[in-house]
Amino acid sequence: MQMTMIEALNQGLALELERDARTVILGQDIGANGGVFRVTEHLQRKFGKQRVFDTPLSESAIIGSSVGMAVYGLRPIAEIQFAGFLYTCMNQLVSQAARMRFRSGGALGCPLVVRAPYGGGVRTPELHSDSLEGIFLQTPGLKVVIPSNPYDAKGLLASAVADPEPVVFLENIKLYRSFRQEVPEEHYTLPLGKANIVQEGSDVSLIAYGAMVPVALEAAKKAQQAAGISAEVIDLRTIWPLDEEAIVNSVTKTGRAVIVHEAPRAGGIGAEVTAIINEKCLYSLLSPVARVTGYDTPFPVPGQEDYYMPNAAKVLDALKRVMLP
Repeated sequence: MQMTMIEALNQGLALELERDARTVILGQDIGANGGVFRVTEHLQRKFGKQRVFDTPLSESAIIGSSVGMAVYGLRPIAEIQFAGFLYTCMNQLVSQAARMRFRSGGALGCPLVVRAPYGGGVRTPELHSDSLEGIFLQTPGLKVVIPSNPYDAKGLLASAVADPEPVVFLENIKLYRSFRQEVPEEHYTLPLGKANIVQEGSDVSLIAYGAMVPVALEAAKKAQQAAGISAEVIDLRTIWPLDEEAIVNSVTKTGRAVIVHEAPRAGGIGAEVTAIINEKCLYSLLSPVARVTGYDTPFPVPGQEDYYMPNAAKVLDALKRVMLP
């Protein structure tokens, strides 16, 4: 069935509620209103207010309550309206959920999924477009998932819910309704920590995730048309754990790499992937690794976000640079 990412996530959540009575969904306006983007639409009507329920406007209370639920046997899926609002629940998420396994000496897990939309390109107000995945990459105990399409979103969500550890599940706002894709109606999973080779190539590895995957594919197409450059496009799917094997195998083959993400550059996913390449593929490299990212500034006001966001033209320039002899 053809679905948008919104529809795939909604169906995935409904299947999780049907499959396991321990699963609950909570967040601001996720009940009768179906969430700010309608990802949870109709779920409260179908499963009742004890399974799908609204919370006060307090992100720290949402995640703090979810940690307790998870430790004591439930499978909470908490929605934070925008990823930028995760700042207000960092103590509960980073100091409590992420450390539960370590703090208890392995006795307790925290099977919690925290969903949050993120990303630019849709002209949102301040703190609504922030990409925080770099922060969570540096938080031991958290897994971080960022799907790029409806099919992956549903399969990765199922794996996140089944995982015994806390998972931050980031959904790009621009991708929510931007295209449809064939998605099975039944339950299925995609493994966390396994990248997807979206397009095979021989000259350069183009590594991206989330909304930057379509940007990477567009740049790869233009590079092929303009200069005959054959780019291999890799969708990381999960930021942690990273699929080191896929990265290393691809760069060993091509000898060149460009990494694309809209989050700030310093200490980001691009830096981590570059370090992996330098440590494990150095003798295969034919040119330095290039990064196309957001800037080390707060996400700008709507009128300026086109200058901030990576686009196909910027990625194409990077591809041409790494191809220079």
